[in-house]
Amino acid sequence: MLKAVATAAACLAAASLSFAAGTTGKSINGNYIEARTADVYTGPCFANGEAEQVGREAVFGWQISKGEWRGVNLSGLSVVGVIRTPHTIGLTSEPVNPAKAVLIVDQKADPEQRLALMSFAKEMSGDLLKDVVKVDYAPIALTLDNGSVHSGGAKLTAGALAEIRTRAMSAADHICGNEDIWYEPLTKLDHVMPAYTLENSYTGDALGETWHNRFKRSGFVGTFQVPAE
Repeated sequence: MLKAVATAAACLAAASLSFAAGTTGKSINGNYIEARTADVYTGPCFANGEAEQVGREAVFGWQISKGEWRGVNLSGLSVVGVIRTPHTIGLTSEPVNPAKAVLIVDQKADPEQRLALMSFAKEMSGDLLKDVVKVDYAPIALTLDNGSVHSGGAKLTAGALAEIRTRAMSAADHICGNEDIWYEPLTKLDHVMPAYTLENSYTGDALGETWHNRFKRSGFVGTFQVPAE
């Protein structure tokens, strides 16, 4: 992996690990994936060119390996968020950027677990999931190449509604020479790596737009561990 990518990932991991180190008691942990319609690992020339042109959409999801949320066991379950905003997500010149959101909840969760999954996703993503216009239920799967986020390769499917596929960054993705993590992930993570997005799609009917966005430096894969509320 590129030295610059590794350095950027290490910086994010260190900052997030300090958060995890301060937690006590029970926790909830697992894997995470994200893809946007703008590059997140890029240089200022590309980022400025994409600002307010693309990047208003994102798909992101949590696969919970183990843990409870508000007393409900969520081990082995997943939840996915899909958002669309009026401005490029993360653009500092537009601090007010209200999102319309869809939640896709693991179909195999029982009613109590479904409510807990929605609560967990909203807590983890803050205002991004404040205005949920629709909740869907679908089978969700997140697989990692070699079983590790360090591979950079991952696939998320949420029924026929949403999909992300990524691969590790390569030398060919290092174009202008000063790439870095331009936009941080949309949730708290204890380790994260930027990834190249092979597929980022949403085909639902709730956001007034569908997309198939491919071949961009627009993804993250990572792990999370946070206190169980």
